Amino acid sequence: MLQMRTVQLENMKQKYAHHMIDLGKYLEKYNELTKNVNVIDDKLLKDTKLTTEEKEALINERLKTWGELDFLKTRVTEMFTDEDYAPEYTKVSDLAVEYELTLAENIEIKKRDIELLETVAKVIDADNKIVDAVSKLAGDKVAELRDELHHINGTLATLGLSEATLVKNANRFSNQFVGAVFNPLEIDKELDEKYQKLADNITLWNGLSKLKKTLPLGAPIKDVRVTSKYGRRKDPFTGEQKQHKGIDFAGKIGTELMAVAPGRVISAGERVGYGTTVEIDHGLGFTTLYAHLSKIAVSRGDWVRPGTIVGLGGSSGRSTGPHLHYEIRYKGNPFDPEKFVKE
Repeated sequence: MLQMRTVQLENMKQKYAHHMIDLGKYLEKYNELTKNVNVIDDKLLKDTKLTTEEKEALINERLKTWGELDFLKTRVTEMFTDEDYAPEYTKVSDLAVEYELTLAENIEIKKRDIELLETVAKVIDADNKIVDAVSKLAGDKVAELRDELHHINGTLATLGLSEATLVKNANRFSNQFVGAVFNPLEIDKELDEKYQKLADNITLWNGLSKLKKTLPLGAPIKDVRVTSKYGRRKDPFTGEQKQHKGIDFAGKIGTELMAVAPGRVISAGERVGYGTTVEIDHGLGFTTLYAHLSKIAVSRGDWVRPGTIVGLGGSSGRSTGPHLHYEIRYKGNPFDPEKFVKE
C-alpha cells in the first residue's frame, strides 16, 4: 500500500509539474498579449500623425489581441475546473497555433452560416412564389368546379347534402375510375396559416373533381327528347294520378343507352313493372336505373365508364310504347333527375 501511494504521489507531482508548465506558458502569453494591448492603446492615444487606415489596422489588431486573451482565459478556466484536463503546451508557440486554428475554424463557420442564410432566403422566396401560384391555381379550379356543379345545388339540398359533406365523402371514396382515397393534409399549426389554407383548398379541389367524375351527370341518350317528367302525372293505364319516379326519353327500339358516370352494374335483368332493366351503382349513395329495355349489353358485376353502352331502348314491362324510363336514386330513393340530366 505504501508503494502504491508512493507511485500515486509521484504521478501527482508530475501532473502538477506539467500544470505549472502550462500555467507558466499561459502567464507568459498573457503578459505578451497585455503588453501588445498597452502598446496599441499608447499609439492610438498619443500618435497624432496616424492615418485613418493606420488607426483601423491598430483597432483590428487590438480586437484580435483581445480575442486571444479571451481564448487564453478559457484555457486557464478549463485547467482549474475540468478534472480531466490534460497538460498540452510546452511552449508559447503551441498556444498561438491553437488559437489561430480555432480562429480560422470560427471564420469558416461564420462564412458557412452566411451562405446558409442566403440559401434559406432564396428558399423562402421560392416557397412564397410556389404557394402563391398553387393557391391561385387551386382557387381558380375550385371556382371553376363550383360553377360547373352549381346547377345541381338545389337538387342536392333537397337530399340533405351540403358541399362539405359531399366533398368529405368523395375524398374518402375510391374505385378504379375515380382514383384512390385522398387524405386531407394537416399542416403544423406553428407554421403560417397560408399553408393550411392552401391544404384546405387542395382538399376541396380534389373532392369537387372526384364529385364531378362520380355523380351521374348528363343524359343517357344522344338525342334528348323528354316525353314525361318526374312527379305526379296521369297513369297511362288507369288514368289515375300517380307518382312518376323518373324521366321518360323518346327513342326507338334499339336506341343505344349509355352510362353517364363510372360505376358497377348491380342489377341486369327483369324487374316487375320496369321490364328489362339495368341498374348501376356510382358510389356515394347514387345509382341510375334504365328500364323498358329491349336488350341488355352488360352483366351484373361489370364496371362501366361514361359512354359505355348498357342496353338498347325498347318497350318491355309496363310500357305503352318504345322509350327509356330513366331514374337517379340516392340511397335507394328516386329523386327528380332533371338538373342532373341538363349539365
